[in-house]
Amino acid sequence: MDDHKQGTAPNYTNACIVMFGVNITWILVAIWAIWGLIAAFLLALGVNHLMDRMRAWAAARQAASIRRGKQV
Repeated sequence: MDDHKQGTAPNYTNACIVMFGVNITWILVAIWAIWGLIAAFLLALGVNHLMDRMRAWAAARQAASIRRGKQV
């Protein structure tokens, strides 16, 4: 008999979002200190564009999944 019940896994979404913000902040500050504000600004623009593209890819994937009759 197995007396050990498995519970649900903890939700680390908020911790992940906060740590992403902390990490991107110190990376941008380090780039700013080494190469200047323009390099940090260009990196921030690149990351923003990548995040927008990922959002569009996810929406297209979800729409294709719904057309096939599956929920993502």
